[in-house]
Amino acid sequence: MSEPAILSIDGPIATITLNRPEAFNSVNLAIAQKLEQLGAEVEANDAIKVLVIQGEGRAFSAGGDLQTIGAAAEADTIAPVVGELLKHYHAFIETVRRMPKIVLSSVHGSAAGAGMGLAFVTDLCIAAEDAKFTPAYAKIGVSPDGGSTVGMVGTVGVRRAFQIFLAEDSFTAQQAHDWGLVAKVVPAAELKAETRKFAEKLAKNPPAAIGATKALLYQAATTPTKQQLDAEEEKIIACMQTEEFRIAVKKFTSKSK
Repeated sequence: MSEPAILSIDGPIATITLNRPEAFNSVNLAIAQKLEQLGAEVEANDAIKVLVIQGEGRAFSAGGDLQTIGAAAEADTIAPVVGELLKHYHAFIETVRRMPKIVLSSVHGSAAGAGMGLAFVTDLCIAAEDAKFTPAYAKIGVSPDGGSTVGMVGTVGVRRAFQIFLAEDSFTAQQAHDWGLVAKVVPAAELKAETRKFAEKLAKNPPAAIGATKALLYQAATTPTKQQLDAEEEKIIACMQTEEFRIAVKKFTSKSK
């Protein structure tokens, strides 16, 4: 049996590949548990600055595994089965949002349901021109999960989120770009190369700047102004005490003389 998700590390860039291509990388308990484990490994590795999440095969991820969920519905075991799956999957999503590294989703093919949620709960998303995003939830009588509302509402706002979850059958990479959900849209054949190029550009930032910026941006919407300003002061002073900052300032000031 192949691993349901695979971690590879190349310098400061780590890649997690969803590896259930025969099931369009749909999320079952095995992949949820593996993602939680791999997320913890990446978070603990100080040498990693950027994490890329991608899918193997023809799709990024088709969302929750309906084979598993359908069987649980038939057996009347939805609460324990889905509860256990989401315990691990949501732990991974929390790690993605918390870790002081940039997390970049690289999307091709279909990203549906929780797969769409994963694409947009990351810090940034790059998508192939042929990528298709499908909310999927309301059509089968359920509400969003897998971080779908976490990543969506803060970017597009409540009213657009209503439209996406309840009125859109699917939308394109270009639409997602227009709504601010996708940072870059690239030809499908160039997705891997462009993802690497984007990740390398992000990884040029010092780790203190990445971690502090990520923390500040995510807390800004819900933090009172004075508290946010205090956090900005605390974090910029911490960043200014790093060697990377001293070198950068010395380089800049020597140029301006």
